[in-house]
Amino acid sequence: MLIMVMVFSFCLNTRAQADSSMRTFPPRQPLVYGSDTVPVMRIPEVRIYDVNKYNYLKSWRYRRLVRNVKKAYPYAVVANLRLKQLDRELANLDSKRDQKAFMKEKEKEIMEEFQDELKRLTISQGIILVKLIDRETGNTSYEVIKDIRGGLTAFFWQGIARIFGNDLKLQYDPEGKDKVIEDIIMAIEHGFI
Repeated sequence: MLIMVMVFSFCLNTRAQADSSMRTFPPRQPLVYGSDTVPVMRIPEVRIYDVNKYNYLKSWRYRRLVRNVKKAYPYAVVANLRLKQLDRELANLDSKRDQKAFMKEKEKEIMEEFQDELKRLTISQGIILVKLIDRETGNTSYEVIKDIRGGLTAFFWQGIARIFGNDLKLQYDPEGKDKVIEDIIMAIEHGFI
């Protein structure tokens, strides 16, 4: 019983200290066990780091990586949304000719909207963007280009990317080499960064 009171007071204290920008989760129906009533709440995920293991959190490289991810992540989210919308609209078109004309029109719109902004990305931000597109869409950038424009165009852009030190076939590995990027994205999504 004492543990339940401590947990409940901790939850109330934590909720009181939460700022308005964080998502709040409404309480659910309390559970009743015999004559005891237990409040039930959904709380956001909390990640705990061992300071000795994560010394990189204080380094300038980490701060630069945070800046680069914050710059590239919105483009990956928009790419995912546009790709899903494009797939839905293409499903409604019957002939290959209509689909091709539609694709050219959409490509022109996207280029007009994002070309200037994407040109200003650094090489590091471009590499992160390629990985984040794989994270958001489930397909590498090479596969996305190949599906939309064809294999020859994908091969061409892969060659251009290789010239600038990038690789459109990079896959996102949230448990391995991209764990730090995944932690940064989780912090962005939860409003900590």
